[in-house]
Amino acid sequence: MPGLNIFENDAFSLQSMTAAINEMPYTPGYIGSLDLFTEKPVSTTSVSIESQSNALGLVQTSRRGAPGVVIGADKRKIRSFIVPHLQMNDEILADEIQGVREFGSESGLQTIERVVNGRLAKGARYLDATLEWHMLGAIKGVILDADNSTTIYNLFTEFGISQNTVAMAIPTATTNINGKCTDILEAIENELGASPVSSVRVICGANFWREFTNHPLVKEKFINSTNAIRLAGDPRMQFEFGGLTWERYRGSIGGTAFVATDEAYAIPEGVPDLFLTHYAPADYVDTVNTLGLARYARQIMKPNQKGIDLEVQSNPLCICTRPRAVIKLTKV
Repeated sequence: MPGLNIFENDAFSLQSMTAAINEMPYTPGYIGSLDLFTEKPVSTTSVSIESQSNALGLVQTSRRGAPGVVIGADKRKIRSFIVPHLQMNDEILADEIQGVREFGSESGLQTIERVVNGRLAKGARYLDATLEWHMLGAIKGVILDADNSTTIYNLFTEFGISQNTVAMAIPTATTNINGKCTDILEAIENELGASPVSSVRVICGANFWREFTNHPLVKEKFINSTNAIRLAGDPRMQFEFGGLTWERYRGSIGGTAFVATDEAYAIPEGVPDLFLTHYAPADYVDTVNTLGLARYARQIMKPNQKGIDLEVQSNPLCICTRPRAVIKLTKV
C-alpha cells in the first residue's frame, strides 16, 4: 500500500497541484459564459482604479484676439480595492490512503492522484460558483459575501454615485413598454458617451420575467419567439424586444437567488474594460510578486504524519468600472 511519503513526489508540489486545479474545466454560471469580464492578473493584493470627470461641454463664443475659454485639467480620483481572498480547506487522512485499492495498471501514485484531484475538483466547483456570485455583485453594484448580508464592496459608495434605475410599470396594462426600452438604451448611452456598445442584455429575476412576458404589449412577441426557439431545439428562454435581449436568470444556491425575483438588470455588452476580474497571487512565499492565477492548490503534511491538509484558493476582484452604465429595472 502507498505510504504518506508519496506526497513528497513532484506531482504534489505547489506548482504541480496549482497547474492541476487550473487545468480542471471552469464551470461557469451564466454570467461567466457570456465573457463579459476581462481577466487582468496582478502581482499585488490591491488594485487602484482611476476615474476622471471628462464630460463634454459647450464653448462660449469670444471676440477674435481675446482670451479663450480655459480648458483646465480633468478632475481625477483614485480608488484602491483590496482583492478578496477565497480559501477552502480539506484533509486526506492516512487511513483514507491505506484504504485505497490499487486496480488495473495504476500505480500507488496514480491512485492517490485520483483521490487528491477529486477533492481539488470539488473545491474548484465551489470557487467557480463564488466567482459567478461576485460577478453578479459587480454587475448589480454591490458585491456581497457568501452570507448574502456582509458587503465586500458597494461600488456606488466607492465611486460616490447613485444607481441608475428605470421603473418599468409592468403591472399597468397600458404602459408603453417600447418607450421604457428606449429609456433604458438612452440611460446607457448617457453614461457611456462615445464608448462602443455591441448590444444590451437584460437578465431578469423569476417574477419580473413572468410579469414582463405576460404584459399585453410583450406577450405576442414572446410567444412567437419561444415557438421559434422550440422549433429550433434551443432550450434557452430569451427573445429580442425594444432593441434589447431579454432572458431569465436561473442561478441560485441554498435558496438564495443570484438575481432577486422582482428585479432585472440591463447590461451593456462589448464595452472595453467595463467589467474586469483581477486575480491576485496566493498568500504563499512561493507566489509573492508573481502574477495571480485563477486558482491555487497545495498540500501540507499534518503533525506526526497523520495525513495531509489540502488547501485551494482564489483571489479575484470582480468590478464594474462604470456602475451607472448598468441599469436596474423594477416592476413598478
